[in-house]
Amino acid sequence: MDVRGNSGSRLVVVGHGPTGHHLVEALRERDTVGGWQITVIGEEIRPAYDRVALTSYLTEDADLGYPAHGPDVTLLTGDPVVAIDRTSRTVTTGSGATIGYDALVLATGSAPFVPPVQGKELPGVFVYRTIEDLDALRTYAAERLSATAPGDPRVGGAVVGGGLLGLEAARALQGLGLDTHVVEVAPWLMPRQLDEGGGAMLRRHIEALGLTVHAGTPMAGLAAGEHGRVARVNLTDESEIAAEIVVFSAGIRPRDELARGCGLPVGERGGIVVDESCRTSDPAVYAVGECALVGGMVYGLVGPCFSMAEVVADRLLKGETSTATFPGADLSTKLKLMGVDVASFGDPFAEARGALGVTYTDPVAGVYKKLIVSDDAQTLLGGVLVGDAESYPSLRAFVGGQLPGSPEQALFGGTEAAGGDLPGSTIICSCNNVTAETIRCTIRDDMLMDVPSVKSCTKAGTSCGSCVPLVKQILNAELTAAGAVISNALCEHFDHSRAELFDIVRVRGITTFTRLITEHGQGRGCDICKPAVASILASLGPALGIGHILDGEQAVLQDTNDHFLANLQKNGTYSVVPRIPGGEITPDKLIVIGEVARDFGLYTKITGGQRIDLFGARVEQLPQIWQRLVGAGFESGHAYGKALRTVKSCVGSTWCRYGVQDSVAMAIRMELRYRGLRAPHKLKSAVSGCARECAEAQGKDFGIIATENGWNLYLAGNGGMRPRHADLFATDLSDEELVRYIDRFLMFYIRTADRLQRTASWLESLEGGLGYLREVIVDDRLGICAELDAAMDHHVDAYSDEWRDTLEDPAKLRRFVSFVNAPDTPDPSIAFEPERDQIKPVLVAGPQLEVMHR
Repeated sequence: MDVRGNSGSRLVVVGHGPTGHHLVEALRERDTVGGWQITVIGEEIRPAYDRVALTSYLTEDADLGYPAHGPDVTLLTGDPVVAIDRTSRTVTTGSGATIGYDALVLATGSAPFVPPVQGKELPGVFVYRTIEDLDALRTYAAERLSATAPGDPRVGGAVVGGGLLGLEAARALQGLGLDTHVVEVAPWLMPRQLDEGGGAMLRRHIEALGLTVHAGTPMAGLAAGEHGRVARVNLTDESEIAAEIVVFSAGIRPRDELARGCGLPVGERGGIVVDESCRTSDPAVYAVGECALVGGMVYGLVGPCFSMAEVVADRLLKGETSTATFPGADLSTKLKLMGVDVASFGDPFAEARGALGVTYTDPVAGVYKKLIVSDDAQTLLGGVLVGDAESYPSLRAFVGGQLPGSPEQALFGGTEAAGGDLPGSTIICSCNNVTAETIRCTIRDDMLMDVPSVKSCTKAGTSCGSCVPLVKQILNAELTAAGAVISNALCEHFDHSRAELFDIVRVRGITTFTRLITEHGQGRGCDICKPAVASILASLGPALGIGHILDGEQAVLQDTNDHFLANLQKNGTYSVVPRIPGGEITPDKLIVIGEVARDFGLYTKITGGQRIDLFGARVEQLPQIWQRLVGAGFESGHAYGKALRTVKSCVGSTWCRYGVQDSVAMAIRMELRYRGLRAPHKLKSAVSGCARECAEAQGKDFGIIATENGWNLYLAGNGGMRPRHADLFATDLSDEELVRYIDRFLMFYIRTADRLQRTASWLESLEGGLGYLREVIVDDRLGICAELDAAMDHHVDAYSDEWRDTLEDPAKLRRFVSFVNAPDTPDPSIAFEPERDQIKPVLVAGPQLEVMHR
């Protein structure tokens, strides 16, 4: 039977989730003659919305709605279809309405699977599927939290299921203020996407953020408390979790009840049976998305579901002449879970015969990478990335093809420049089935100049977004080949560079990310623009009256270390670095640091920046440690932030027989002036008291070397992986001149640098280099020196210690909690062993690269 649209043909789509919405839009885009009269019937009271971003609705109150269909589509919501009559070709809704069809598409999606365990009906038990589910969860959580009194244990929450959606739900519960646990029956998290090593690394990241993971221990049931509400999760090992809120996210089941009711075949474990054209046994009925069983498989990812919708749209328009089929789908996925990059692609479990696994593990950085290659190591078969998924778009594009280099090179970014060299047939966007050649041709034919235009014209990157970096590589390669100027947009959500956004925020007095993206961007933001804007707001905070970085919306934007004002370490503990200006410290303060380290059992280390680093603090211990340190006159050293870290010094003329100026006094002056100054990247400085250069000032962002007549100023140096010798900027400066030029240098850098750009690369990128910089901050070529001076004065006057401010604010202190039920009970997964009269974490060895043969 040839089902295609002729004038007046009736199409009924049952279900208005993401897949149903995509089908309608794909059909409307192609159906230029109006061959189909489309009616969409949705069960929910609201039109389609982005279920992938549900957590942002709960934590950020984000608007998830998709763009409305045009007036040519009839949309019925809140009135679900309850029956299908295939003989008369009609559907009947819950209100009794009967609607006829010439073609019917079932896009009914799926329902959460709730295991048949005791207590699953108790008050306080939820699923995580719809906006209504989340509204109910948020209301109930608010009630339980408001019922607690000071000193009561934190309200506990548990998520049953450690997959993609389960971890998103756990993040949401934690954001609501609950002591959150994750229960996963498999031995590791995300078992459908990650291998054991990747799951273990992800667990370490998740637990470091304050959640508790119970993996490999199934749930036995739920138990009620004295008020009849859920109070405990009982596990099969006879342990229990105190939880007043439980969320089931243990998988999905296809919504195939309508198909069963009208006699269409369904799979043994559910799902409406369809062929490769997504057609059921009835030629007039199709099924797409999570309700469809294609080739014996139900797909739960947005990419395959959208691909099915594209197939059906083509079939509805072309009928039997259509060759569109759905032979299967790429199950690759990339996402950021609680700030942690996670990705898998191709065959991540080395199931192919003779496959080799090349694995890299770095517990210090929290990175796990594994590539699966053919037995000759020439063909990429799949892989897993945790902690660093920057290379995911390029690696995924090479699956099934020959690697451009060795597997080791691919692991460490060896394919990142390959966007312009990929074969034209390479699928770049698996969600919308867009090839590299389609993107290239569209860029050339339509003369596209930016990523948003490419997304709009090709649909690449408009679903999950994981292919956007590769889309940008292809765009840049095409623009470069055409001699065009490449866009410097910060990301797809802002058409402006970081420097342009800085000026927008400064001039317009914008104090929130929400206002900035509403007025000058699009979408909801990403892990690129959110921390970048957080840095801009922190840099301009004194001038705009923006408070502490953990106040309100600012807290949501911060990176992991800034969240807890301390540096996360490899075993989930934190390090504490108090400020010691210029490296000068009294014996009494040294004793205090020693007593704090002794009393809290911390590892101590003298840093290269003349500071004392205290390692091994649990998150709930941080305020206690700060209390002791602040009480003794210490403050935050900002080792966790993109800010001034240290100003080193030698002893200078006070003690050294070669010293010609008081380098210690100048270093202390510098550090106290610039402490807390937020910047695009970290800042380091040093002051040497003579030309012998004992403080190594010429390897710093701004270095100072004493002369007989004053100070020589060096700018834009750095050590690290790509060391750069600082450039001599000015000689024989007075104290006042020195401070003035450094003020302007730092403020000009903060105003104009790109995201995460060190002063060294920033200076190299300035047209005119050092000479131009000298013209700007000495000769006032741009007429902005007064603004730069005023900006630094605002910073100095408004400085306040972030540790002290946190200790004085009960609301901020509530985030510093243990991820076990009793806040003072150590996390059993954190262990130490003695070494050289100190502690060291008990973990696997450092970075490892190994090849395993299956």
